[in-house]
Amino acid sequence: MRIAVWIVSVLLALAFLFIGGMKVMMSVADLAAGSQGVPVVLLKIAGFAEVLGALGLVLPAATRILPVLTPVAATGLVITMIGATGINIAIGFYPIAVQTAVLGVLAAFVAWARFGPAAIAPRGTGRPTLDTAAG
Repeated sequence: MRIAVWIVSVLLALAFLFIGGMKVMMSVADLAAGSQGVPVVLLKIAGFAEVLGALGLVLPAATRILPVLTPVAATGLVITMIGATGINIAIGFYPIAVQTAVLGVLAAFVAWARFGPAAIAPRGTGRPTLDTAAG
């Protein structure tokens, strides 16, 4: 279980770094050209949320510094992907809606696992991490 959670977390982090990074780095004009009426400011906010969520999927768990932030970040990404899926359905981008729904489901898996069976204990607690104890 712990290996699967790490693999999904890292792959999701890479996907969200790419997707969110593109939104953050693109010019307002380029974003507006492909936004299909979605406000550019909303796309920029989503981009920053995706980049921060990507970092939150891996860094707190890997460093064991405030590891509870990992499932919190995953939960935030689930909420972001629910919104993205809804918007993509509303504007008729059904294949993209499927992609955002899949990303949301994978983020929900990470949130569930890190809140429960694959939770990681904070550094300095004197107890082993649940992640390594889960086998």
